Amino acid sequence: MIFNRNLLKLARNYLYSDETLIFTGARQVGKTVILKSLQSELEKNNQKTYFFNLEDPDFLRLLNESPKNLFKIVPLSKKTKTYVFIDEIQYLENPTNFIKYIFDEHQSDIKLIVSGSSAFYLDKKFKDSLAGRKKIFDVKTLSFREFLHFKEVNKYLDSDFSKLSLIEIDELKILFEEYAIYGGYPKVVLAKDTSEKIEVLKELAYSYIKKDIYESGVKQEDIFYRLFKILSMQTGNLVNSSELANVLGVSKTAIDNYLYVMEKSFHIARVKPLFKNVRKELTKMPKAQFLDLGLRNFFANNFDQFEFRVDKGMFFENIIYKLLLDKYDKDSIKFWRTQDGKEVDFVLDNENLAFEAKAKFRKNKFKIFKESYPEIKINIITFEDCWKILG
Repeated sequence: MIFNRNLLKLARNYLYSDETLIFTGARQVGKTVILKSLQSELEKNNQKTYFFNLEDPDFLRLLNESPKNLFKIVPLSKKTKTYVFIDEIQYLENPTNFIKYIFDEHQSDIKLIVSGSSAFYLDKKFKDSLAGRKKIFDVKTLSFREFLHFKEVNKYLDSDFSKLSLIEIDELKILFEEYAIYGGYPKVVLAKDTSEKIEVLKELAYSYIKKDIYESGVKQEDIFYRLFKILSMQTGNLVNSSELANVLGVSKTAIDNYLYVMEKSFHIARVKPLFKNVRKELTKMPKAQFLDLGLRNFFANNFDQFEFRVDKGMFFENIIYKLLLDKYDKDSIKFWRTQDGKEVDFVLDNENLAFEAKAKFRKNKFKIFKESYPEIKINIITFEDCWKILG
């Protein structure tokens, strides 16, 4: 069964444009399935398509020699446009040169639709902005509504979660807890039981992340994984690279590089602070949040139900972050904190909205924030209602 992703709806709007479509995201997040779905849709409309995976060394060698070698395997037609799908384009030595050549010389007859698994490749190998030549789509792990679709609970897909009956709420609460504990990797969601879900998460952690480690040039694999575990057990805390370096016995430069690789491999996000009053508000250190809740819980070695968890506060904060991430741009999500520790979990200053986990609620803690940002509405949310508000 082919499951529809929300991103497909947006991508279809660009399917017949000239730009190269680039789908980025973590390994196993569903990029190849999205490419295959778009290919199938084009073929149903009688369009000519070709699909290549650059993990195949023969194709990789051929295209590295010259972009023109594409036409040794793809017949060039001046009568109709040909759609060329390339999975894992980051393996090319110079993907920018390849995309620019195809776009500049053949945009009337070739349309490229490609995927890339690691943004550190794209950062280092895309030598310029490719302005006007590309449209980038960020493929995340499943949102809660996509999770429901993958679980074939489709009756709620278009529902207003705030207007459900008590029976419907009870059903969705059970499903949301599963989503919060095991996350949104498609293969995890489709696993038949909890033991299989944990095995899939283990494979993601120790097989696919291992590829990120190897391909990014990280030498101390054990330190890298220890840092993952520390971040999982301190989710939502300030990230102090110097302290982490002391704990792990490596340089601050190494920690900064590991954090960079984790972020560019789409496993964590470093959330920046919001500040205007530089004398009172913390201005430098970010917080770390995991982009998938199941992977976070795997590294924390905690798959307990919410009510029994010893890490309720930090886990719930990561849940809110994931829900916000599925609705808002990553760079717009910030946090607020003063030097003396007063804090608001998440602030979307461009939307004049703020969100705070009730588990950390203290009645007077928002006084300074409200004085500094009277235009921003603070929403206090609990685990019981976060999916209804943000899902």
